Amino acid sequence: MFVGHFAPALVAAARPRAAGLGTLFVAAQIVDIGFAALLIPGVEAMRIVPGITVMNPMDLYHMPYTHSLLGALLWGAVFGGLVGLATRRRTAAIGAGLVVLSHWLLDLIVHIPDLTLFGAPPKLGLGLWNHPLIEMPLEILLTGGALVYYAARTRAPSGPLRLWVLAGLLALFQAIDWFGPKEPAYSLAIPATMLFAYALLALTAWWAGRNRVAAAA
Repeated sequence: MFVGHFAPALVAAARPRAAGLGTLFVAAQIVDIGFAALLIPGVEAMRIVPGITVMNPMDLYHMPYTHSLLGALLWGAVFGGLVGLATRRRTAAIGAGLVVLSHWLLDLIVHIPDLTLFGAPPKLGLGLWNHPLIEMPLEILLTGGALVYYAARTRAPSGPLRLWVLAGLLALFQAIDWFGPKEPAYSLAIPATMLFAYALLALTAWWAGRNRVAAAA
């Protein structure tokens, strides 16, 4: 799952007194941002194994600090605490923390067993990456539904153009993820590409959401 992770961010951002959409986009992928950063020095590890799943050739065999349930809870607590300190809003802090946690729960649906509870076996994953006819519509429905929800519950004086740009970028990146060429072997280009994509999406979300307010506000 890629852009589907942003669905909880869009839903949370529609609530009054929530953190900004850009901040919540970071929250949605902070676990993978951490994973990419830890890949570079080799603290966590992956390899490319063509055919390991139908949709994804990544063998994510060592990621105890980012993709364990305990790790996700800790990342969520720290990120939510930082949001609370920055905004002085308890609602914003709790919402951001829950968005961070949602990443692990959504990964549980699509990953083959490579997630853990505490960084050690048993490894968990329901494996929808092996069932693209289920996973792909699910991801489209999650993201599209969340975009519609956010658009319906927020308003912007300048109109919806910025939100359309964000939606288009999400669709483009997801298409590249699904149908683009795959790296034949692990290299530092993989975490670098991940970090670039997350940064660009978060900046676009910040730009799209900065002039939108909850309709009930």
